[in-house]
Amino acid sequence: MEDVYELAAIAAFCALHWFAWKRLFRDTTRGPGRARRAGAVLLALGPLLGAVAFAAERSGAPFRLQQILAWPGYLWLALSLYLILALLAGELVRPVLRRAVTGGKGRVRDETTVVHLPLPTQTGTGAGQGRGDPEARAGTVMLSGTLGRSSASDLSRRLFVSQTIAAAAAATAVGTVGYGTYGVLRGPGVKRVTVPLAKLPRAAHGFRIAVVSDIHLGPILGRGFARKVVDTINSTQPDLIAVVGDLIDGSVEDLGPSVAPLAQLRARHGTFFVTGNHEYYAGAEPWVRHVRDLGLHSLENDRTELPHFDLAGVNDVSGEEEGDGPDFARALGDRDRTRASVLLAHQPIVIHEAVRYGVDLQLSGHTHGGQMWPGNLLAGLSNPTVSGLDHYENTQLYVTRGAGAWGPPVRVGAPSDITVVELASRSA
Repeated sequence: MEDVYELAAIAAFCALHWFAWKRLFRDTTRGPGRARRAGAVLLALGPLLGAVAFAAERSGAPFRLQQILAWPGYLWLALSLYLILALLAGELVRPVLRRAVTGGKGRVRDETTVVHLPLPTQTGTGAGQGRGDPEARAGTVMLSGTLGRSSASDLSRRLFVSQTIAAAAAATAVGTVGYGTYGVLRGPGVKRVTVPLAKLPRAAHGFRIAVVSDIHLGPILGRGFARKVVDTINSTQPDLIAVVGDLIDGSVEDLGPSVAPLAQLRARHGTFFVTGNHEYYAGAEPWVRHVRDLGLHSLENDRTELPHFDLAGVNDVSGEEEGDGPDFARALGDRDRTRASVLLAHQPIVIHEAVRYGVDLQLSGHTHGGQMWPGNLLAGLSNPTVSGLDHYENTQLYVTRGAGAWGPPVRVGAPSDITVVELASRSA
């Protein structure tokens, strides 16, 4: 069954790219030529380059090669997505624009029709009888030429409509991806959320946790981006910093220099880290050791008792394949449930286990808020909450959209953020 789904996905992918070629190149030109051939090459090599960039990253290819492939490969994936969406939207506009161009008269016949004029019936072999008559030939040529000019005019109108829609779609796609890329590269903004906890004592009212997830340092986002994230977090002057997984996309050897700025994170109660699924793709154990060397406290199915509440962390569910998944019993099983508790867990899907263990607040990431619309709709199919604050029985779940981006360095409709969660005591 999985093979059938994969084949259906490939077929749909190819069909959409053929549709893009048809609307962008075939329908906007008068005949076969360089433009159509160049379009075919572009729409064939673009997806291939994206696939190669993804394969290079996952296979651990030389890091320099990953960097060379990542920008054009991943940007094409984003560009093609919005190009196809814009062209599909153009199909709704096409009939209206075509009618406007033709003055509301509808479509003019494409073909040239030859009409023979009827002649008076004569006996014998007169000069005006049959096909040999010059006037008949002249009448036929005259009507044929008139309809020929109408057909040429209709072709020009159809080209104008197709070219207008294609240009608008291309401009929309380029503008959307350009703005989405700028949004990522300028760094995350700060979002502030107040979360009341019933068990939190008055002395901890106003305790601030800076939550950052999904930084995704790798072939595209490097040391400079990490420095922006660190400066933004430190500017909020938090009491505690929570790095909730997916810090990197690569090995310690390749990305060690990129993550070095994290050693400058400052908070009164320290910085805590839990693994995400991408740590397991790259090798979780070396990364856990490395972040500890940077001064971060790694919570591997563990907890620490802060003065006014318990802070716990569980490994990502991707670790289950390596026998290193989340262990709620180890992290939370023997704690004092009269104390407030905050859980760091990369993926929101573990919220139901958090409820079972009486967690007051779970902090997660992973979804990117969908990253690129309409990705939020897909993210909602596999995650209980895509972004923001939600309630599950007596447990609250907050999901940050993340600071960076995975794959295309583009965000559309899901701006990156670092969230300052301010805990509030209901007795304050």
